[in-house]
Amino acid sequence: MSLTLEQALARVPMWQGIADLKSTPLGGGITNRNFRVDAGGGESFVLRIGGQDTELLGINRANEFAANVAAARIGVAPEVVYFIEPEGYLVTRFLAARPLPREEIGKPENIRRVAETLKRIHAMPAIPGTFSPFRMVEDYAATARRYTVQFPDNFDWLMARMNEIETAFLRDPFTPHPCHNDLLNENFLDDGALRIIDWEYAGMGDIVFDLANFAVHHGFSDEQDQFLLQCYFGEATSRRMARHKLMKIASDCREAMWGMVQIGISKLDFDFRAYADKHFNRMAEMIRDKRYVDWVKEF
Repeated sequence: MSLTLEQALARVPMWQGIADLKSTPLGGGITNRNFRVDAGGGESFVLRIGGQDTELLGINRANEFAANVAAARIGVAPEVVYFIEPEGYLVTRFLAARPLPREEIGKPENIRRVAETLKRIHAMPAIPGTFSPFRMVEDYAATARRYTVQFPDNFDWLMARMNEIETAFLRDPFTPHPCHNDLLNENFLDDGALRIIDWEYAGMGDIVFDLANFAVHHGFSDEQDQFLLQCYFGEATSRRMARHKLMKIASDCREAMWGMVQIGISKLDFDFRAYADKHFNRMAEMIRDKRYVDWVKEF
């Protein structure tokens, strides 16, 4: 059972006894409720109240807390000042930062900034939890079936392609690194430095997923994909590009299946069916790219 805002505020020791505590809802997000909390003395914080049943989305709040702490330690994420247990609600410092709109984040200077920031994240010490888009899609499919969610007609074909992609990747194994794994546009802030928020899906995973997830969420072209890989690796080889393109497909599949679970469990007024269909359709479009076969053959 989720806490009310008043109950959550009362559970934070440093806010007890503050008469002029002010909370304001923050926009964005379709899983949790977020509030700016002004506590007097010029200090502002963000309180995140997690949504119900988010464990069905693969979220482990203790792992999120650990990842956010680790990322804050290197200056990438806001500082965590309290963790409400056992509910797993986070209190972080409020960042006086501006969003990075989609049309800006795809510019060369910002692609370079993102690549450098991701390299710092991927170089962090190990964090709890693991992340695989392939295992997550399997878990989401099982959950969606339990909630009798209707699957798209071409679902078996899409899953066959996911198996094909994973089989190709297994011929070139990766070394797990700390990854964010949810690089939506809404999760980037700029206060002179690039900050990343929302570490719910962070875990040890494939760095290429972070790159591909960022790229596909921002609708990157071939030229932007190549520039991103050049910024990160120094060179965009044919195999790196193939892995990146195939991982964009895996990322969209994971996102679509996230929407499928939300269709079954969410009580929010949001069209999760349209959300899932958008990502399924883009996934299918990328698979139909005449270069798909060549990407798979790179491994």
